[in-house]
Amino acid sequence: MSQPIRVLIAKAGLDGHDRGALVIAQGLRDQGMEVIYTGLRQTPEQIVTTAIQEDVACIGLSSLSGAHLELFPEVIRLLKEQQADDILVIGGGVIPESDVAILEAEGVAKVFTPGTTIEEVAEFIRANVHLRALDESALAASPARTIDHVGVAVKSIAEVLPFYTRQLGLSVTHEEVVADQGVRVVFVSAANANIELLEPVDETGTMAKFIAKHGPGVHHVAYAVDDIHQAIAQAKAAGMRVLDESPRRGAHGKWVAFLHPKDTFGVLTEFCQQPQAGDRE
Repeated sequence: MSQPIRVLIAKAGLDGHDRGALVIAQGLRDQGMEVIYTGLRQTPEQIVTTAIQEDVACIGLSSLSGAHLELFPEVIRLLKEQQADDILVIGGGVIPESDVAILEAEGVAKVFTPGTTIEEVAEFIRANVHLRALDESALAASPARTIDHVGVAVKSIAEVLPFYTRQLGLSVTHEEVVADQGVRVVFVSAANANIELLEPVDETGTMAKFIAKHGPGVHHVAYAVDDIHQAIAQAKAAGMRVLDESPRRGAHGKWVAFLHPKDTFGVLTEFCQQPQAGDRE
């Protein structure tokens, strides 16, 4: 299992033009990479420090000022000095062909000249970065044990339930109204997986608003955790927005908390923990 590709786009030196760097940054984001842009007039020391702090797999250096022969090799030297020379370094900008071989001999993996497509840059990065494998301790610290259920927003449970019970042959295992969330829920079970059907009973509630905006469909994915307080703390430490600073009661009396979908790649994510005697409010 590997971490996502994180790329640092940096304008080295006194170069005050960054349109090309911004185009590259947006293009690599569109290619599914995580991109950090440092802004204008960065020293090699600042670039290397940021790259290490952000744990990037690739640095993209841009220069239009003509100082690439001094600045790019200095970034390479500082990475080696910091024992971070596993970070892939690429370059681009207005760079004469005669300088390309010099820069590559100094350790720049590839120099992209005007006319290069975003796809070419992205393919090179994917083929050459050293993705850091997640170690066993990181996996052991993961709060999620398994998928608890998938929440599906519906306009009418009575209308859709026959599909799950008759066509799919699933069994209803639980039904209740969660008043503070304005929903009626019915759980259907398929072996080790559960589907939570969510029907709004309050037309001003969040579920009614979700259906009005997006229509019926998958609403969230819920993961079972052993310690929801720890799961919330880990998510916040990772910079994720937590919609529930403290866990609250959900269906089945479980403790639940949600993460903002903008920080979970578009999927509303729920942590849920089985209620226990003496657990924390």
